[in-house]
Amino acid sequence: MYVRVTKSGPRRYLRLVEGYRDEGGKVKQRVVANLGRLDQISEDEVDGLIRGLQRAVGRPEAKQGAPEFQRARAYGDLWALHQLWQELGLDQALRKALRSSRRELDAEALIRAMVFNRLASPRSKLGVLEWLREDVSLPGVDAEQLRHEHLLRVMDALMNHAGRVEQAVAEQLKPLLDQELSVVFWDLTTVRIHGEQELAEDLRRHGHSKDTGGIARQFALGVVQTADGLPIAHDVFEGNVAEARTLVPMLQRLLARFALKRVVIVADRGLLTLDNVDTLEALAEDQGLAVDYILAVPGRRYAEFTDVMAELHPQLAEAAEASGEESVAEARWQQRRLVVAHNPERAQEQTRARRRKVERIEQIGQALAERLDSQDAGRPGRGRRSTDRSAHRRFHQTVLRHQMSGIVKADLGAEQFRYEIDDQAWSAAERLDGKLLLVTSLDDWSAQAIVARYRSLADIERGFRVLKSDIQIAPVYHRLPDRIRAHALICFLALLLHRILRERLQRAGSDHSPQNALRSLRRIQRHKVRVDGQSYEGITRPTPEQFDLFRHIGVEAPRAPA
Repeated sequence: MYVRVTKSGPRRYLRLVEGYRDEGGKVKQRVVANLGRLDQISEDEVDGLIRGLQRAVGRPEAKQGAPEFQRARAYGDLWALHQLWQELGLDQALRKALRSSRRELDAEALIRAMVFNRLASPRSKLGVLEWLREDVSLPGVDAEQLRHEHLLRVMDALMNHAGRVEQAVAEQLKPLLDQELSVVFWDLTTVRIHGEQELAEDLRRHGHSKDTGGIARQFALGVVQTADGLPIAHDVFEGNVAEARTLVPMLQRLLARFALKRVVIVADRGLLTLDNVDTLEALAEDQGLAVDYILAVPGRRYAEFTDVMAELHPQLAEAAEASGEESVAEARWQQRRLVVAHNPERAQEQTRARRRKVERIEQIGQALAERLDSQDAGRPGRGRRSTDRSAHRRFHQTVLRHQMSGIVKADLGAEQFRYEIDDQAWSAAERLDGKLLLVTSLDDWSAQAIVARYRSLADIERGFRVLKSDIQIAPVYHRLPDRIRAHALICFLALLLHRILRERLQRAGSDHSPQNALRSLRRIQRHKVRVDGQSYEGITRPTPEQFDLFRHIGVEAPRAPA
């Protein structure tokens, strides 16, 4: 039985119709009741009819009232991340790596939730529970049954099977890499961490912080990134690790994980030692691999290149003056290729800054000398009486503070206060101003190409900024080394998704950054409402801009709640 609207001329009538079969089995319809003209039936009459029918069949009468809206939950951003996660095959890879007949938890779903949280609304692991229960609707995750210890157990499982997990992730990334030649960038940053208690094999060590420049309790995080900006591996070290010790172990793990026929390592200044270079070359020879490198020379070792720069500086300065742009030259250093880039604007800035420092130091030295001369002439002036020894001490501290001890030298052994300016060292320092020194094993690349590749290393620094700002890897409150490593892996996977989002948005010509895109999609919400005892679900209809974002990211727009 059903309702039918029929027309008779300009009027429309509402009728109750039932279907039946005649003696021959043919389906027919007949009018059970005429309910009247449609334009003359009021809403109250319709509601009364509905309530009467409900009473007739024994259904409880629903109380008429306002709709009851439940809290809306963010949905669009997590939908996009979920589609991307599945497209990359990370769901199946993690399920396979973490498969266990003794674990009742869906480990992959909880890892996915923690990774997505770093991109959507970074919180502590305890905060993730509140986020899942109160703020979002994440496909495949039942937040009501979760507890804090479940997340910690999954993090432990992640480290118990760390090798399998990292290999599984690597397998999903292999199609995105050039197996013939991969240029990879390696750099380290430091991540601040809380807690004072010391543990066995503790990663939390006091070391030089790359964020503040001071000493802090921290751990070190290294990331390997391709030339296209895709992070493909990471490692965690003690907070006081020497950067130079991390390069070769990283390369050995990288070659074991990815079947690369040739790899070019690009690394920053803190990673160059002769031992590193020798080991890289020996590793390539032993394993029959083409392992090349582009390593920047740290400033502390520039003094070793004084003779080379005395020859190259006139050539570089002349070329830069003629073109008004950066110039590039090359030479040999310890039987290796040395590429030098000269930035004239940067050189002028460094030269002016050094001269200001020297002038300030000379002013202080002159004032100290005049005070001593006045005392000797019987004019002591105000304040405590100075001595040659105290003048030497104050002057030396000033030189150290300005980092000019290589140019301004106080004669601490002399009985009388004296100092001198080493003009030769000053000229040598100015010849190195604006210079970038790169040691490389690549003979088949132009000098300009080598400099350009090294400059791409700045993108990994931007990745570290994403980790520390958008993903908020710090501060870390975990104590156990494996929990710290699990937290780093979760943040690394978040960075991987962030970079893939960035690449797709840029390729599509979108002006949105990954964070802006996710923020826009977050406005697509999942809604629940009860009307007269019935529950209804739906999602916000995407705007044209949001439809464009889904298209740029390469995933379908949501059509209904998962």
